[in-house]
Amino acid sequence: MQPIVVDAMGGDNAPSVIVEGARAAIELGIRVELVGDPARIENAGDIVVHKALEVIGMADEPGRAVRTLKDSSIVRAAERVRDGHAGAMVSAGNTGAVAAAALLRMKRLRGVNRPAIATTLPVPGRTPKILLDSGAMADCQPGWLHQFAQMGSAFTQVRYEVDQPRVGLVSIGEEPEKGNQLVKEAHQLLADDSSLNFVGNVEGRDVLSGDVDVLVADGFTGNVILKTLEGTIKFLVDQIVTALTAEGAAEIGAQALGHLAPIAAELNPDAVGGAMLLGVNGVAIISHGSASPTAITNACQLAKDMVDRNLVGELSAAVSGN
Repeated sequence: MQPIVVDAMGGDNAPSVIVEGARAAIELGIRVELVGDPARIENAGDIVVHKALEVIGMADEPGRAVRTLKDSSIVRAAERVRDGHAGAMVSAGNTGAVAAAALLRMKRLRGVNRPAIATTLPVPGRTPKILLDSGAMADCQPGWLHQFAQMGSAFTQVRYEVDQPRVGLVSIGEEPEKGNQLVKEAHQLLADDSSLNFVGNVEGRDVLSGDVDVLVADGFTGNVILKTLEGTIKFLVDQIVTALTAEGAAEIGAQALGHLAPIAAELNPDAVGGAMLLGVNGVAIISHGSASPTAITNACQLAKDMVDRNLVGELSAAVSGN
């Protein structure tokens, strides 16, 4: 098995948290190597570290940073996948920079117009849903949304073994004539594609509760949905905990928190590991900037699984008819 290469310098808590997560992945039997500045990486021990002396910051403009900081950990990680030295890359760094580096170094899969970030939305007690694009392409064309649907469907089949995933197009109404011009034209393309199990338009209220497995949107809309969900879930969890730990509610609160703990664990983004960048010629996983060691470990496991299951080959087959 080729190693999973992890950007040791990316994320709010790098490199210590990244190294801890990588070490835990190695203990699970996953081959992991790091990319970063050896002088700044402590406690790496016997983990292989590939030198990269520059760092792309979270606030850096992605395209410019990737073009100018060629010795950055993100760029070098993408190059190791490109050159066949690693099977996949994982980074909790600047999302746009990870996407740009993977696109510029690994290149797009043949037939793919634009890549998309596929984010897993945990749904307690049910198979998670996939939202794409969640931030790679803010401005889209109808044909790109069609490809996002094809790639999202293939990814769901590979990752969650869902047969004929139900694909929904995010809009402001369920009727085909609802939505802006982009959505209307994309709706027709998806409806005409017999390879997709297209269920039609879905609204914001259906993101977590609707009978759909893959939610397709432009990157602007998708990112707004994602950040809204993250903020809402955090707000609700904080309010519930505050209410259940208030004076006079201790006994009831302890019982309720016991029932809610498994749900909170499923909703924790660390359990997912990270989002997949679909459409590039390699496996690239983008973890949250505040990723914990657990998130990095799970991202490495996900990366290994997607390499083992030939995700890139399945994505290529899904768009080959375009």
